[in-house]
Amino acid sequence: MLEAKNLQKRYGDVLAVAGVSLSAGAGQTVGLLGPNGAGKTTTVSIIAGLIRADAGQVLIEGRQLTGDTDPIKRRIGLVPQELALYDELSARENLAFFGSLYDLDGARLNRAIGEALELVGLTDRAKDKVRTFSGGMKRRLNLCAALLHDPQILLLDEPTVGVDPQSRNAIFDNLETLKTRGKTLLYTTHYMEEAERLCDRLIIIDHGKVIADDTLNGLYRLLPVTNMLVVELEDGGPPMADLRALAGVESADLQGSQLKVGIRDLPADAPRVLQWLVDHGHQYRHVISERADLETVFLTLTGRSLRD
Repeated sequence: MLEAKNLQKRYGDVLAVAGVSLSAGAGQTVGLLGPNGAGKTTTVSIIAGLIRADAGQVLIEGRQLTGDTDPIKRRIGLVPQELALYDELSARENLAFFGSLYDLDGARLNRAIGEALELVGLTDRAKDKVRTFSGGMKRRLNLCAALLHDPQILLLDEPTVGVDPQSRNAIFDNLETLKTRGKTLLYTTHYMEEAERLCDRLIIIDHGKVIADDTLNGLYRLLPVTNMLVVELEDGGPPMADLRALAGVESADLQGSQLKVGIRDLPADAPRVLQWLVDHGHQYRHVISERADLETVFLTLTGRSLRD
């Protein structure tokens, strides 16, 4: 449905996008994950046709996107990072304005507005001015504006910035509903928990380059350790060299009475480690497991945090 090939964009001496390629199919959510300044918004802007790439192609349903007036752009809906709403107009008036830009009028426009407001749960606030809305409600209305022309591809550029947890969950529910309808979603974020919840596939970018492109489980397989077993010992602990030599153990570190053991396969390796401790006379009083996350993946690949 959507394909970008070797996109490049330079601003002076800064190479903002350095050969980014991606693809997304119908009913699929693809995440662009990276810190602020990684090139996510520039990539989305190129795909949306808002800025011209120095090199590369954008294809919609196999057809190359060309020029500002290319009719294939009507297949795209954009939810920008910045709110694009008029505070002194009501929610319905805002949507009527944006709908008119897509040549919607009369019954078609009214139906589109009604369906969009119902999806995001703002039907009862349709006549209220946007300036009376909370930040989360404005974000949901921003989503409405992108849906009026029933696009197949929805580009979402950090749509939950500054949103309270309740509104964030409402937006997530809306996006999951759109996905079940077969829409193609491209979602940019630097929040790993959002990417983990929403995305079928994740593209991690840093300094304008793609450094990983895989499913969530595939990204975890890039790590030398995917689970951390944390054991509170009752004694001084075993020799680390002996423990590290145990099958399935990738790392081991003792800090006071707390032993941290890195393992790849939790069901297979955790019982082996715990039994080994007991067999060697090391009693423990508390055990927890911690799963590696996308922050760990990014740190492993780049040496820096997603929030940097």
